[in-house]
Amino acid sequence: MILVSPQKIDEYTHAGWWGTTTLWDLFVQHRRERPDAQAVADACNRADFAHGAPRSLTWAQLGDEVDRFCLLLLDSGLTRDDVLVVQLPNCVEQFVVYLACARLGLIVTPVPVQYRDHELEHILEVTRARAAVTFTRIGKPTGGHAAAAMFVGLAVAHPDLRLVLAWGDAVPASAIDIGARTSAALTDDARSRLAQAERDAAVTANDVFTVCWTSGTEAQPKGVPRSHNEWLIIAPSIIEAAQIPQHARLLNPFALVNMAGISTAFVTWLALGGTVVQHQPFTLPVFLQQLREERIDYTVAPPAILNMLLQNAALLEGIDFKRLSRIGSGSAPLSDWMVRGFAEQYGVQIINYFGSNEGAALSGNAIDIPEPELRAQFFPRAGVPGHAWSVSTTRKIRTRLVDLESGEDITVAGLPGELRFSGPTIFSGYFGAPAFSARAFDAQGFYKTGDLFEIAGDRLQYYHYVGRSKDLVMRGGVNISSEEVENLLLACPGVREAAVVAVPDPTMGEKLCACVVAAEGQSVTLQSIAAYLRDEKRVAIYKVPEYLLLLPSLPRNPVGKILKRELRGQAAQLAPQAQKVAA
Repeated sequence: MILVSPQKIDEYTHAGWWGTTTLWDLFVQHRRERPDAQAVADACNRADFAHGAPRSLTWAQLGDEVDRFCLLLLDSGLTRDDVLVVQLPNCVEQFVVYLACARLGLIVTPVPVQYRDHELEHILEVTRARAAVTFTRIGKPTGGHAAAAMFVGLAVAHPDLRLVLAWGDAVPASAIDIGARTSAALTDDARSRLAQAERDAAVTANDVFTVCWTSGTEAQPKGVPRSHNEWLIIAPSIIEAAQIPQHARLLNPFALVNMAGISTAFVTWLALGGTVVQHQPFTLPVFLQQLREERIDYTVAPPAILNMLLQNAALLEGIDFKRLSRIGSGSAPLSDWMVRGFAEQYGVQIINYFGSNEGAALSGNAIDIPEPELRAQFFPRAGVPGHAWSVSTTRKIRTRLVDLESGEDITVAGLPGELRFSGPTIFSGYFGAPAFSARAFDAQGFYKTGDLFEIAGDRLQYYHYVGRSKDLVMRGGVNISSEEVENLLLACPGVREAAVVAVPDPTMGEKLCACVVAAEGQSVTLQSIAAYLRDEKRVAIYKVPEYLLLLPSLPRNPVGKILKRELRGQAAQLAPQAQKVAA
């Protein structure tokens, strides 16, 4: 399936930015050249969140598992351009599924392990996915999420979902037991069949590889399709910014469902022929153990975690910082104290990343911004004539800062505007959503990020992030649409009016607060809201508000618009740190 326009393909191919190499081609190369090198490894605590013991696979072993899984997909009747919805925790099986799909031209639509019926109903409707791939259990050994059974139930109302394939114990009778069906050794006839299927699929670098999901201001998540070329063009912004060496060992704590995880732990991994050590979910003792024992060259971590580690030097003892000399961070503003502290005390340079599923990406690195205090605040003003940067991607994109009221370009310091991108990293439109796609781009073809920046620096060479124009809450690096949760709350018993805002949190960045006007004579509690969203609406748990602000009415301006700035101020006082300061 090719969704990019021929004109765009011709332009970027002629410029040398896109090519003919697919993600599968890169895997074949490493499988041939480094068969006995370690390719992927599970987290040591895998049993805490999924079935089975931790596994480690060489490139050859991973290739054998991919071969057997490809045969299962073919035997199941799946063909090029069919969509597979994949719900898996961070594990080696993700690489098996993604590589098999890259080989056969199937489209991966990965979803967070927290997604439940509410989110998946929409995704299945939009993609018309033919199959789901998951585990029988995701989460704790007792009381975990019965993922395979959930998809079996969803298939009843979604006839396009013909197959549910699952690893694990007690696979539902109507699902396919992947482990049982992929245990046999490959015969010569099977290998010949695979080679023919690969030729028949004839996957190109411009075929869609993934459809990832992003939460904007709209009530429903939007699918972002990306081709092999659109993924591969992102890799230099990570590799060059962090100076990651060939065959590097990468520790991945990000879910392999969106730009942050896939670009680092799948695309960069394939570009470098390295090793990925998986981590799931974020568990600090395990994360630190992996940093000490797994000889890690590069990893990423949220700003709040890095702040906490720098304040507790004992936790960092035993980590080889001569090897782990670069750590990526982002999703929230960085502390200049933290960036400077890691540089001075450990010789570690923190890379400041900004990015989105749609392909907007900036990276503040130690080459372009050597001063830690500046790197914590600023990003290179990439894609603007007159400014040169070390990362090659900056020479392939264009950016502009636009005043949202006048629509004019901002070229002076200190004025906030929306940052917009164009170029080979940017997606072409949302999957099956032409109206959303039309609104996502301006008249000049630039993608409108919804993020507000200012121009800064003595030579106007930097962008400085100042906030979001879209109504989003970013919890632990995940965007949550306020509108989506508000629409759900309006149907909650006892709720007359509702608005959702962010409350600052030192660990997660932000948490959700439900600002509620109760119906006359009705009682609303945080517990009743949580039970309604979790048990009746079956939403992802991270979308459940963690604070409740009960009000007699919502503040509004003269034309009736809710004044969320006022609500944010009141909601912020509910946070424990605010209450401590007030006391």
